[in-house]
Amino acid sequence: MSVHFSTGEADMKIEGFNDLLPNSIQPQKNKGLGNENFGNTISEFINDVNNSQIDSKNTVQDFVSGKGVELHEVMIAGEKAKTNLELLMEIRNKAVDMFKELIRMPI
Repeated sequence: MSVHFSTGEADMKIEGFNDLLPNSIQPQKNKGLGNENFGNTISEFINDVNNSQIDSKNTVQDFVSGKGVELHEVMIAGEKAKTNLELLMEIRNKAVDMFKELIRMPI
């Protein structure tokens, strides 16, 4: 996604937000139907959440040690990790609810 604004003083280009999504849930053009099972998708998403948690931790450590990391970068990394974890927990909760509903179904 790219948007181009033209004003009298300067041109401004806004890039998309795709880099904020975990890699496992980003839209992919070459993805075939049915080639990947649910377990692999969840495993990749868990790894992405773990990586965002580690990235957030490293960003905080770099900020505290004075390695040129700005406060807004720390906040963005922390919020990204928090949001990814919350999304994972919601997916887990929905999967557990779905399983409970399947168990209750009469045969």
